[in-house]
Amino acid sequence: MARRLRFNGTDSKNGGCPAIHEDLDSGQMIVQGTPVSDPDDVSQLQHFGPDDAAVAVPRELLVNHGPKEMVRVPKLIDLEEFGQLFETFAHSAWHLETRRGYASDRDDPGFAEFRRTGRAPMDLGSDWCRNILRQTSSGKYVGRVRVVDDPLSEGQRFLMDYSRCNAATGEDVRSIWRADAQRAHLPEEDFWIFDSRLVAVLRFDDEDTFHDVEVITEPAEVLRYCQVRDAAVCHSLPTEAFTARLRAD
Repeated sequence: MARRLRFNGTDSKNGGCPAIHEDLDSGQMIVQGTPVSDPDDVSQLQHFGPDDAAVAVPRELLVNHGPKEMVRVPKLIDLEEFGQLFETFAHSAWHLETRRGYASDRDDPGFAEFRRTGRAPMDLGSDWCRNILRQTSSGKYVGRVRVVDDPLSEGQRFLMDYSRCNAATGEDVRSIWRADAQRAHLPEEDFWIFDSRLVAVLRFDDEDTFHDVEVITEPAEVLRYCQVRDAAVCHSLPTEAFTARLRAD
C-alpha cells in the first residue's frame, strides 16, 4: 500500500529539489534532494547499508520545514474562542471545506426545508451572516473552497445551494471536484486560515459532529496551509460557474 505523504515544504526557488514530506501514518520524514553517489563520499557515511540512499540538502530546509519536536502536542481551543476569531481577524479569513456532510447542517431547520423544497434558505439575518457581511463590508476578505464528490452527497447539494447565501454576505465561494483536489494534493482536512498567521483545524468525530479546534501558529506550518489555500483557489471555480457547468452536463 502506498504511503500517505504530506508535502511539508521546500526552499527551492523554482519548484525543484530539495523538499521534505511527512508520512502521515508512521510520522517518518521523507527528504528528497541531490543524490550522494560518489564512492569517496559514500565511503565516509557511517552505518550506511546496502539498501540505503543518501541525499544532500541545504541546512535551512531542515530548519525551516523539519519537525521541531518529537511529538506534536495539539493546542486546542473551545468553540466559543473559535467563534471569536471571526470577530477579530484583521484582513482575511479562508476555509477549505472537505467533508461529505456535517451533523450541524443536518440538525439545522434549513436542511429540512432543503429536503422539502430543494432550496436552502437565505438566512441573511442570522448572527453568522450579519457578522460576515459586516466584515466584508469593511473591506476584509472572506473566502472558501468546497471540495465535492461526483455525484454530490446530500449534504454537499445543500451547501452548494446555500452558496447563494454565502455569496450574498460578500464571501468568495468556490468549488472543486474531489478528484481534482486530489490531483492538486489538497489535504483531506477542514481548516480556516486567519490573516495568513493562524490556522484553525476543525476536528470531527465519525458522525460528522464538530467537537474542537486545533490552533497552529508555527510559521512553517502556517506557510504550508497558505500554500494549500493558493493551490485550492487556483484549481477551483467560483461556485456559480461550477454549478452552471454541473447543470450543463
